[in-house]
Amino acid sequence: MSLVLAERPIADRVPMWRLVLAARDGRVGVALTGASLLLILVGPMLAPFDPTAVNLAPSNQPPSMVHLLGTDHLGRDVFSRFLWGGQSILMIPLMAVVLTYLTAGLLSLVAAYKGGWFDLVVSRFFELLMSLPALLKILILVAAFGPSTPVLVAAIALTNAPGASRVIRGAVLGETQADYVQAAQARGEAALSVVTREILPNILGPVSVDFALRITWGIIALSTLSFLGLGVQPPQADWGLMIQEARSSLQKAPLVAIVPAIAIASLSIGLNLTADAVVRQFTGRTGAASGHGA
Repeated sequence: MSLVLAERPIADRVPMWRLVLAARDGRVGVALTGASLLLILVGPMLAPFDPTAVNLAPSNQPPSMVHLLGTDHLGRDVFSRFLWGGQSILMIPLMAVVLTYLTAGLLSLVAAYKGGWFDLVVSRFFELLMSLPALLKILILVAAFGPSTPVLVAAIALTNAPGASRVIRGAVLGETQADYVQAAQARGEAALSVVTREILPNILGPVSVDFALRITWGIIALSTLSFLGLGVQPPQADWGLMIQEARSSLQKAPLVAIVPAIAIASLSIGLNLTADAVVRQFTGRTGAASGHGA
């Protein structure tokens, strides 16, 4: 899927944030995303206990004045683990998507502009990667090299590469015949200069939307891996890992799983609604972002 920007007349241009906030789902998305990011950034400073400290007191305690969300199966404070657990669930997908665009994105940007055999080889390579199931690629890499942070970042980045390549290639192909590109070519600018200084600023709309949606997909993928025991490893505090660890004591301490699950859903829905609102401002079609695929 590629997103094509509809250029607005200069007199009609309004700051994007105002257009997004003008829509109800945009306001909801920004509110959910903002609240989630605030929790992730400020939460660790508010944690009353060490999130990894095992307590010899009885496990699976209900909420109390001391432990606001109770304790888990190892007596650890659930509230503290919750406040710390959002960092990895956001930072690993964020680093992965940044890596995707610095590698596959830049490669596809240049290939689409250059065309010819180079574009053909790059396109066929990413089509080959796309033919493999996304979760299967991640599982193979994690099983082969272990569930360390660099491996998780690389696995999610590799899985995102084909889709990001398609979005960038489609956006670049829509700009290659533009007057400003032909003017840059007439000035004798190098290909890398044309794509980074001329074309890239004009495709930031669809690229930024795709960037946000891929972070959402990365959050879900990392949460799934943590639930399967192949993501973030104990004793680190992580929302996905908290859900996995709470399976055996779900009836005794349901908040251990419910609270991080709500946090993951809020962050994912917020990013998706915000991206959908941005897409609608450019395309005028509701739900253009919803058909996004890895």
